[in-house]
Amino acid sequence: METLRKLKAIGLMSGTSIDGVDAALVETDGVDIFANNFSLTRHYNDTLKNAIRSLLGEKGTVDRERVRKIEVLLTMFHIQAVKDLHIEADEKIENIDVIGFHGHTIFHNPAYHITRQIGDATIMANELNVPVVSRFRNVDVKAGGEGAPLEPAYLMAISENMPKPLGMINIGGVANITIIGENGEMLAFHTGPGNALIDDWMRKRQGVEMDFDGLFAAKGTPNEKIIANLLKDDFFSKKPPKSLDRDYFFYALNNVDGLSVYDGAATLTAFTAAAIADGVKNYLPVKPLKWIVYGGGANNPSMIRYLRNYLQAPVENSNQIGWNGNTLEAQSFAFLAVRSLFGLALTFPNTTGVAEPSSGGKVFYPEVTG
Repeated sequence: METLRKLKAIGLMSGTSIDGVDAALVETDGVDIFANNFSLTRHYNDTLKNAIRSLLGEKGTVDRERVRKIEVLLTMFHIQAVKDLHIEADEKIENIDVIGFHGHTIFHNPAYHITRQIGDATIMANELNVPVVSRFRNVDVKAGGEGAPLEPAYLMAISENMPKPLGMINIGGVANITIIGENGEMLAFHTGPGNALIDDWMRKRQGVEMDFDGLFAAKGTPNEKIIANLLKDDFFSKKPPKSLDRDYFFYALNNVDGLSVYDGAATLTAFTAAAIADGVKNYLPVKPLKWIVYGGGANNPSMIRYLRNYLQAPVENSNQIGWNGNTLEAQSFAFLAVRSLFGLALTFPNTTGVAEPSSGGKVFYPEVTG
């Protein structure tokens, strides 16, 4: 194992909302964060977005040649995001020590020890001539974990000087929470749907990608009876750590099909918040002093309003405390890549369910030529 030292790392994240790639530059030794000031988002075009969506679930196992073509396109898109970031940060690629490359999850079923991400770390390492750490979720699942959530180690680092206990909510395609206790103890798990259901509803009823600024939900009324029925799903009675696939709650669209587009958006938004509150009520050992929300859902005022209502607790957008919530997951994969190089633990019994704190990820080094 290498001696801890400060490295410059780039983290990449393509979330389950399928909106694009977040890239972030972080300086860290895998324990402390020295800088995380530069990040950007590059949105997928409709062609690539639809291609990725066509692979979700077990559809991604049908035509391997087609999957491979999309994987290469996705990888090249990530590589361009790295190049764009180095220009924006005025940082030469050759000064980057490692890249954390999550890839894009197309299927996740930890009950059967399956998690599948597309993205070719070998191509990236050779194209950029930088070591790339990837396969974070696969390694954790093989070690007996859920493969998610993976951010808690980074959340612990960036919240080091904040009062505890502290709760953090990530609302991407799915939602997860992390709580850090006064003595550094952690608990993290997926709580249920995030933005994915709302996005699917808006595509189905309006032909748009999302409920921008929660405007449709703001004009609707949640159907509490439907929400109560959805909360009876077996997932909610399963003790954490636990995780789920983006499309696990896809059937919920049928439950709201008879509602107006506004009431449907309100109901699905409220369902995400209610599911988070359900997990908090049933499984958290202590009550956080406050909640910090990050991810795409943090930009939805309707979501924040429902969270405050269901949690009956202080809820803040991560941007209010100086965190870039839109790219925080990308930052975390930069951090995890460095921890992987140094053999430090990435996942823990109370975050993914591994038997003991475990390092993870696989390092892909550039091929030596000449």
